[in-house]
This record gives sequence, structure tokens and C-alpha cells, in this order.
Amino acid sequence: MPSVIDHDFTTLDERSDLPLYEMVKAQIKLKVETGEWPTNHRVPSENRIVEMLGVSRMTANRALRELATEGVITRVQGRGSFVAPKKRSAGSMGVRNIAEEIGERGLSHHANIILTQTEISGPDLAGALEVEVGSAVHHSIILHEEDHVPIQLEDRFVNAEVAPDYLKQDFSRITPNAYLTSIAPISRTEQYIEAVLPQPWECKLLAIARSEPCLLVRRRTWSSGRAVTSVRLLYPGSRYRLQSSE
Repeated sequence: MPSVIDHDFTTLDERSDLPLYEMVKAQIKLKVETGEWPTNHRVPSENRIVEMLGVSRMTANRALRELATEGVITRVQGRGSFVAPKKRSAGSMGVRNIAEEIGERGLSHHANIILTQTEISGPDLAGALEVEVGSAVHHSIILHEEDHVPIQLEDRFVNAEVAPDYLKQDFSRITPNAYLTSIAPISRTEQYIEAVLPQPWECKLLAIARSEPCLLVRRRTWSSGRAVTSVRLLYPGSRYRLQSSE
């Protein structure tokens, strides 16, 4: 029987042919799979793993990094690593309210309002919203969290003629999606999905590393023949997936 270390790990088997980082991963996976470490349980830090198991910092880092890539844990910069819930998913072709998605999973939604302002549209934005160049458009950036873990960064431009009161809404209580669909029901959607690396300011808000692959959804919607919104939705790849079915 291997000896117990601080109620968290057992000593590594020096006779094993597995690399050290794989043995560290196996111990963490076992605790997650057996339920000893439930969803959102804080996983020992790299420094703690080094201290308890006597491995190198590089070994501990690789183990945690690969577990995050596999979706076993979630790493939040400045907060630590946590046992991940089953990977969040959303229909890739539907237009869902992020707050409803999170509520359906029995978890809490929180919106951090990063920016709300009126801007003057340049040629590209005017074309996206089908308005004259120089027209006023509304702009909002909102960070959506699931149980205090950032899962979506929403960067949205809105046709001010269709939704003149957009910036008067309290987006900590109602999502832009819910408000806009209530005043301008969607009649048409155009959507593109791609894999990207996040920009530095996006990394900071999402609490992810510069190297974290992300899913980017670019979406435009129309109501009764008029363009309503053009939005970028950025999801950390390790925390979310998009799916579709017919």
C-alpha cells in the first residue's frame, strides 16, 4: 500500500514506467472520477504538488496543463485550478440566451459590464449593420460568468435605429440577447465559427493564458428585414464547446 501524503496524494511509484507527469495526472483523475474531488473543488497548486510529491515545477505544470486541455480541470489565472464540470455546450446554429443556458445547468449566471457607449460607425461596421457611414451605433462589451468562472466574452454592436433604448438597459439583470429579441424578434441569422488565439485584453478578462485556443462566433441578426446586431462571442476552448444536431 502506498503511503498517504497530506490527505491529497499518494507517493509516486518509482517502479512505474509512466512519466512522472502522467502519474500526477492519474492521481488527480482518480480523485475526480471517484467523486472525492467534486466539481469546483480547488486542485492543489503547482507549488503544492511539487512540495507533496517531490516532482519538478515543470512536471507539475505539464500535468495541470494537460488536464486542463482534456477538460478535467479549469485553470483560472489569479485564482487557481478547479475540478471542471462537464464541458459546457451550446447549439452552434441557434441563438441562445447565455443566462438561460447556464440556468438550465443549475448554475448561476453573472454579467460583468465592461463597456457601454454610443459610437460613430465606420465603413465596415456600417456595412455589417446596413446603416449609413457615420451613423450612431450602440456598443457593449460584457463578460459572462458561470459560477464565477468566465465562459463568454460578448462584444456587440447594435443598430441604434432599431434599438434606441439599448444602452438604458441594466445588463446585469437582463442579457442583450433577451432584450433585443423582445423588441425585435429574429427573422434571419448569419453566423461563422472559427478557432482563434485571444488578444491580450481578452485573456485578461477571461483569465486565460495567451496560448489558450478559443472558439469565436461572429453573428449578425435581422428582424423584419432590418439588421439588428453584429456580435463577437469568444469562448475559452477548454471550458466550452459548440454542437449541432438535426
